[in-house]
Amino acid sequence: MVKQFRRGALAAPPFFYNMTVGYGSFLIGGISLKDTTPIYFHSATYAHEHGELNQYYTSHKANIACKEAIEQAIADNYRDNCLGSACVQQVLQQFDPGRIFYVLANTVRQKDYDGRISRDNKAWAQTVPVCEDKDGFGYDQNVYFVVDRSHTGLMDLFLTQARREYALAQEKPSVRDSLNKSAGQQAAHSDKPKIKKEQAITGPIL
Repeated sequence: MVKQFRRGALAAPPFFYNMTVGYGSFLIGGISLKDTTPIYFHSATYAHEHGELNQYYTSHKANIACKEAIEQAIADNYRDNCLGSACVQQVLQQFDPGRIFYVLANTVRQKDYDGRISRDNKAWAQTVPVCEDKDGFGYDQNVYFVVDRSHTGLMDLFLTQARREYALAQEKPSVRDSLNKSAGQQAAHSDKPKIKKEQAITGPIL
């Protein structure tokens, strides 16, 4: 597990650089309710030594709130042995993808022994840098934001859906660029006959 990263909550590891994709925030009266608290990538011990306990506790509370939002979304959207497609979006309205994946990666790592989690998701979780955070007594503080009130199989399904939706969202800009390029080529092609026609009309009569 990754123990420390560069100092400060804004010094995010490379995995999180491109996590700010354009998901909509939940609005009430024009005010966004999405939690945008930066993830703090250090332990409580590190935060204490560097005078950053406020950043640590703010991020830790956001991690716990995110895990609870995931559990609530699963409870709200599981019907007839099926996890509804709106499940992931419900959480994305409240938290950025970076925090959601941080909480899920931590959950999978904590439950690495559980056979109900797919091998693919277990392998994915190992690619996400999760800070080791044990107190002076050796107790792991990361257990507080493990998604544990939902069935592990449903948590695994939620993660699979979230990864799929994020991948699709990442592909959208390239698809749009491709369409714009094609449209530009078509426009350029359609202008050529017009130019030739004008030349034919304005040219000398022989």
